[in-house]
Amino acid sequence: MARQQPAVATGGGREIAPATGKLGVMLVGLGAVSTTFIAGVENVRRGRALPIGSLSQMATIRLGKRTDKRAPKIKDFVPLADLQDLVFAAWDPIPDDAYTAAVKAGVLDRHEHLEAIKDFLQGIKPMPAVFDQYYVKRLQGTNVKRGKNKRELAEQLREDMRNFKQSAGVDRLVVVWCASTEVFLTPGPAHQSLQSFEQAMEQNDQSIAPSMLYAYAALMESIPFANGAPNLTVDIPVMERLAEERRVPIGGKDFKTGQTMMKSVLAPAFKARMLGLSGWYSTNILGNRDGEVLDDPESFKTKEESKLGLLEHILQPEVYPELYGKVYHKVRINYYPPRGDNKEGWNNIDIFGWLGYPMQIKVDFLCRDSILAAPIVLDLALFFDLAGRAGLSGIQEWLSFYFKSPQFAAGLYAEHDLFIQQTKLKNTLRWMMGEEQITHLGVEYYEYADR
Repeated sequence: MARQQPAVATGGGREIAPATGKLGVMLVGLGAVSTTFIAGVENVRRGRALPIGSLSQMATIRLGKRTDKRAPKIKDFVPLADLQDLVFAAWDPIPDDAYTAAVKAGVLDRHEHLEAIKDFLQGIKPMPAVFDQYYVKRLQGTNVKRGKNKRELAEQLREDMRNFKQSAGVDRLVVVWCASTEVFLTPGPAHQSLQSFEQAMEQNDQSIAPSMLYAYAALMESIPFANGAPNLTVDIPVMERLAEERRVPIGGKDFKTGQTMMKSVLAPAFKARMLGLSGWYSTNILGNRDGEVLDDPESFKTKEESKLGLLEHILQPEVYPELYGKVYHKVRINYYPPRGDNKEGWNNIDIFGWLGYPMQIKVDFLCRDSILAAPIVLDLALFFDLAGRAGLSGIQEWLSFYFKSPQFAAGLYAEHDLFIQQTKLKNTLRWMMGEEQITHLGVEYYEYADR
């Protein structure tokens, strides 16, 4: 049963509309990540598994002093949508239903996690996608929308969103991009204003990528949008302005899963101890659809930009030139079909310490890409819905914990340290509910605090 929630949850903080009714989660892409997410949620709902990796479901949040011993689970602290109230829909250029797509992805064990929910998964059939092979060179698809221009395609997406909301009987929607990485684009004149953007759509301007059409459609329908790929999508002036005007949450980009997650943990440790860094060589071996797409140099360029910026922002070479002014950072992604979704992220890290003496660290992360991404999709869907109900419009930087290249307001810089990001996330939840911020100062526990 879904939890009963008050008409308005304030907790002394912001007014938050209750999570009544059903939440529709619309996924762009029905590949490995999306099917792993959907099948995982359904297994959890049936009591067949635990939502491991999901902060919203498993993590606690400390409230007040350590001596108060108040640490409820996040899902019991803030009014999140209940898992039983999630309803799924997706777009994909490949017409396979969620069961067939999950079997082909090969992430989840067919007998342990798919067969028992086969009927449920077969009921999720992808809507025709807005797809253009120019932006994703290595993919082909037949389940594709047709229209005289991109503006018409965007209107078809808006209609899909309205139809799903009505037919599924859901009260609210969120859209999460779980599709492939598009070719590298930079912001241009078409991305500056709503008028220029809509005119560019009507002219089939190449600077308007499919992901932007999904984002535009979602924002025009007042639906929160989270970008899980490194595409240029909602991080352009027109989308940021549109999100603020329509009071809709947006954020991204690129799910932080394997190798980059490790960098956001290790790099802060080097900086905390004032250890120098000479070089960091990273390579990924990946054999799923994402790996195939990234085998194209133009798509890899988009991913590379997302991965490379993290170290520079964490280590601040302009502040610590002696330690980080000459870092050689190399990122490689190698498509290797036999590995499938079981990605290997190998890192060679050259550091130096006292008196400049060199040392090395080797990290070989044999991870499962979609297993790490699925709980991120869940948390983002629930937290973006929460943000919408709490009236938090525009960029949701407090959710940077989940992204390789977090979106941030003009005049700021991205915060990449995983632990600072976690503190930001939890303090935002405390702020929403009117609870005291946790600074970890701790002097109140000692006598010298009163002297």
